[in-house]
Amino acid sequence: MARHRPPEPDEAGFRVLFYHRVSDDRDLLAVRPQAFRRQMELLADRGCTVVDLATAWDALTAGTLAPRTVVLNFDDGYRDVAENAVPVLRELGFTATVFIAPGLTDGTSPMPWYRVAPPLLSWDEMRALQADGLVFEPHSMTHRNLPTLDDAAVRAEIEDSRATLRERLGTAARAFCYPAGLAGERERVLATRAGIDISVSCEPGRVTAGSAPQWLPRIGIGRYDRLADLRAKLDGAHDRSLPGRALYQAVRYGRGGRREAVA
Repeated sequence: MARHRPPEPDEAGFRVLFYHRVSDDRDLLAVRPQAFRRQMELLADRGCTVVDLATAWDALTAGTLAPRTVVLNFDDGYRDVAENAVPVLRELGFTATVFIAPGLTDGTSPMPWYRVAPPLLSWDEMRALQADGLVFEPHSMTHRNLPTLDDAAVRAEIEDSRATLRERLGTAARAFCYPAGLAGERERVLATRAGIDISVSCEPGRVTAGSAPQWLPRIGIGRYDRLADLRAKLDGAHDRSLPGRALYQAVRYGRGGRREAVA
């Protein structure tokens, strides 16, 4: 059954599109560079204002959000984002938020969803990319499944990742991304106590002034999304979770938060 429903033009808001990789690798997390360019050109053709998450949220809450605002996110900080996505963003005048788990960056935490992990951005590369308008925000310290950890461990995952980005990149670290979008009320409360202004999930939807700041929706863009799929997602056709999504997440991520290897 089709899930399409018309856009909601009367209430100010924006949608967050999130990516992981931009690469020709055979990886379900990788959008091909040619497809990514076409997707970004579609946003430009639609007259979208494409900015980072905190900028959009500030404009929304101040009542100054530009029409057709779209936010771009890239999770984990893969190097191919710099190689294949940033030149397109630079050309079109777009910015984005990149969520980083310092333990992955430093190589001290595993990436069990890969058999052979693709390279990640270094801290020096991130500092250089800040000049292109990319904003780097924390994605926890080690990318573990937060709801499976005790209170002290969750607090450390949030607070230490925020402090590390502030130290290494000089960022204010205002936003946070729950690993795999998994979080409950405890995680949201601890994010607020850590000084995080806004946090994002992996649940689809549209961000409005009435959205819960520590549980903002995002819409994933994957390897097999066509331009028609992107148009539908921008127009609200995917603003509701598919039936069984919660059960799927529980089975796939389990108590250890381990994902299936995809490359």
